[in-house]
Amino acid sequence: MKISFISLGCDKNLVDSEKMLAMMMDKGYEVTDDVTKAEAVVINTCCFIHDAKQESIDTIIETAGLKKTGRLKYLIITGCLATRYHDEIKEFLPEADVILSSSAADEMDSAIKKLRSKRLKDKCIIKDINKDPDLGIKRLHNNLKNYAYIKIAEGCSKHCTYCVIPSIKGEYRSVPFEDVVAEAEDAVKNGKNELILIAQETTVYGVDLYGKKRLSELLQRLNAIEGLEWIRLMYCYPEEIDDELISAMKLEKVCKYIDMPIQHISDAILKKMGRRTTGADIKRLIKKLRKEIPGIAIRTSLITGFPGETEEDHEQLLKFIKDYKLDRVGVFTYSKEENTPASRFKPAVLKRVKEKRRKELMLAQQEIVFEANKKLVGKKMDVVIEGYMPEDRVYAARTYRDAPDIDGCCFVESDREIVLGTIMNVKINGAVGYDLTAREV
Repeated sequence: MKISFISLGCDKNLVDSEKMLAMMMDKGYEVTDDVTKAEAVVINTCCFIHDAKQESIDTIIETAGLKKTGRLKYLIITGCLATRYHDEIKEFLPEADVILSSSAADEMDSAIKKLRSKRLKDKCIIKDINKDPDLGIKRLHNNLKNYAYIKIAEGCSKHCTYCVIPSIKGEYRSVPFEDVVAEAEDAVKNGKNELILIAQETTVYGVDLYGKKRLSELLQRLNAIEGLEWIRLMYCYPEEIDDELISAMKLEKVCKYIDMPIQHISDAILKKMGRRTTGADIKRLIKKLRKEIPGIAIRTSLITGFPGETEEDHEQLLKFIKDYKLDRVGVFTYSKEENTPASRFKPAVLKRVKEKRRKELMLAQQEIVFEANKKLVGKKMDVVIEGYMPEDRVYAARTYRDAPDIDGCCFVESDREIVLGTIMNVKINGAVGYDLTAREV
C-alpha cells in the first residue's frame, strides 16, 4: 500500500512524522510524496494556536476530497488536534477514517489493517498523554536537508497560563540520554552535519529521569561525534540557563546561537503568564550571554495583546527591543485557548490593538536587524550551503546566526559547483533587508 504523510506545525511534529514514516516502511508500506497517488494519507496535525488549528482542519477537509478525485481510501489523523479534539473530529469530520492521539501513533499499522478488514470497532484510538509511542530512533530523513532536528524531550511541566501543551503532550519527559546520542549518531551517518536540539523546553533536559539537568553533558557528548560540524540550541527557557550550560555553549561545534523565548518583559504580564522570571532577570541574562559568548545571536519570541496588557506594558516591551537589540525576534498576538487559565483573564485586548502593537514591535525589530546586517558587510563568516538558485546563479546558505526556515539567508556567489551541506568561508559583500549576499573566499 502506498502511504503519504502531511506534517503540520512545529519541528517537533516533523521529527514524529519522520519516525512514523520509518515505522510504516518497516511494516511494508511504500512511501510517496504525492498524496494523489497514495491509498492512505496521514496528517500529523497542530493546534497550538487558533491559526494552526484552522490550518489542520482545512488540510483535513482538502485532503479528504482526494477520496473522490484520487486513489485515497484511508485518511488517518494524528498529532495535537487529534489528541485534543478527537471527539469533535469524529463527529464533524466523518471523512477521517482513523483518529490517533500522539501517544497512540505506534498503533497506525494495526488500525489500518483493522480498517481494511472491517474489524475496526472505534475509529478513535486515544492513549494517556503521558505515554510515549514506541517509535524508536529510526527516521526517514529528508535527503535535501543537511540538518536534523533531535527531539530530546516531550511535554512540559511549566504550565504557563496561556499554553495548552501540558494538556495535549503531558508532563515533561526526557528521552533517555543514550537514545538521544544514538539518534544523533544515526542522523550524522545519514549525512547530516548540523543537529538542532528541540523540545518544548530543552534546558531542563534530564531532570525527570536523572534528578539533575544533563543538557550541558549532552552537548559535550554530541560535540565528540565525528562528522558533525554544528549543534544548535532551541527553546531554552531563560530561568534555566545556568553557568554550566553557558560553559557548554562554548564548545567548538555548538553554534553561537540560542533560541530563548521570553514572551514579555513587563513583570506584571510575566506574572500573569505564569512565567518564572522577571524583566530584570532576563536583561541580566542577555548581558551575561553576550559577555561570556561574544558574537552570540539571540533569538526570542514575544506575545503581544495578552489579557490585561496596558499601553505602559507595551511601551516597556518596545523600549526593551530598542535597547537590547536582540538578533532575531518573532512576535505573536495573543491567542485565546479554551481551558487555559488565561482564557478567563480580563480585560481582553481588542484585536486591532493587538495587531497595532505587533506591527510596532516588528517595525522596531526590523530596523535593528537591517542595521546589524549592514555592520556584517566586509566580514568573513562560515556558511552552510542549502541549495542552488540557477536563475540568480547563487547558492542559498545560512550563517551560524540563522536557524532553518525562521531566520535569514545568505546568498553566495561561487565559480565552482558546491555540494549541499558544505560549510565554507565567505566574505559578506552586501545586506538586503533580512538577508545577506556574499562571495566565496
